[in-house]
Amino acid sequence: MTHLAAAPSPSVRVRAPGKVNLSLRVGARQADGYHPLSTIFQAVALYEEVTATQVPEGAGVTITVDGPQAELVPVDGTNLAWRAAEALATQVGVAPDVALHLAKGVPVAGGMAGGSADAAATLVACDALWQTGLSRDDLATLAADLGSDVPFALLGHTAVGTGRGHLLTPAMTRGEFHWVFAAQAEGLSTPAVYGRFDELAGPDGAADEPGLDEDTGLMQALRAGDAHALGPALHNDLEAAALSLRPELERTIAVAREAGALGAFVSGSGPTVAALARSRQHALAVAASWTAEGVADSVWCTSGPAHGARLLP
Repeated sequence: MTHLAAAPSPSVRVRAPGKVNLSLRVGARQADGYHPLSTIFQAVALYEEVTATQVPEGAGVTITVDGPQAELVPVDGTNLAWRAAEALATQVGVAPDVALHLAKGVPVAGGMAGGSADAAATLVACDALWQTGLSRDDLATLAADLGSDVPFALLGHTAVGTGRGHLLTPAMTRGEFHWVFAAQAEGLSTPAVYGRFDELAGPDGAADEPGLDEDTGLMQALRAGDAHALGPALHNDLEAAALSLRPELERTIAVAREAGALGAFVSGSGPTVAALARSRQHALAVAASWTAEGVADSVWCTSGPAHGARLLP
C-alpha cells in the first residue's frame, strides 16, 4: 500500500526594508496626541523577511521569530505583523488564519522601523496568500492605520513623508549611499523620546506644521548622488531628546566622526546611531572603530536606497 505525503500548506515569503530618516522635523504635539512630521526616509538594505503559511480554518494568527534579538519581539496581538494580518482579513472578509514567521534583519527597538517592515511584509504576504486582489493603494491605506512608518516600508526607496510621516511622495536620488548603524541592546521608548522633545521645546518651541524648507541642500545632494554634500545636511529634531535620555550615545556619534564619517546622528527616535560613509570599505572602518571603542552592542553595514516590500520567489 502506497502512502502519499500530505501536500505542504501554501506559503508566501516577502521581504521589506528598514529605514533611516535623513531629515526628521517635528511639529508641536496636537490635540490627538500626534506630532506632525516632515521627514525624508531612505530604505536601507537591512530586511525583515516574513513567511505567511496557510493554516486550518479557525487556527487564527500565530507568530514565530528568529534572528538577532528575536527574544525581544512579542508574539501576540501587540505585534504589528499580527495586527496587519487581522486588519487585512477584516478588510476583505476572510478569517485571519495564518502562521507568520518573522526572520529579523533590522535592529529591534532601534528607531529603524523593523516592526513596521514586518507589518508591511505581512500585508503583502497575506494579500498574496489569500488572493485578495487589493491594490497597492488599498494596502497603503491599511498600512497607514497600523503605524506611521508602515506605508514607507511598502514603498521603499527614498520618499518625503508628511502628516504623521504616512503621506508619501517619492524623492529622486542617484547612486548608492553607504551606511553604518550602531545598535544598542537596550531600546529607547518612542513615546518617552517624544515626551522629552516636548519638554525641551517648551510651550512655544516647536512649529505647528514643520516644513522641509531647510532641507533644500539635502534634496539636492540626493539628486546628485553626493554623499559628501548629504552628510552635513542630515538632521533629526529628536536627537537632543534621545541624547538627554541616553547621554552615552554622544560618544558613539563622536567615534564615528573621528573615523571620518560624512555625517553621524541618532536615527529616528533612537537609540540606533547612523553614520554615512564614503564607501563600503569606509563603512567597514567606521564599524571597526565603534567595535574597538565598545560604544555599540551590534554594528550593521549596509547601503541605500533599497526596494520596498516585495514577494520573493
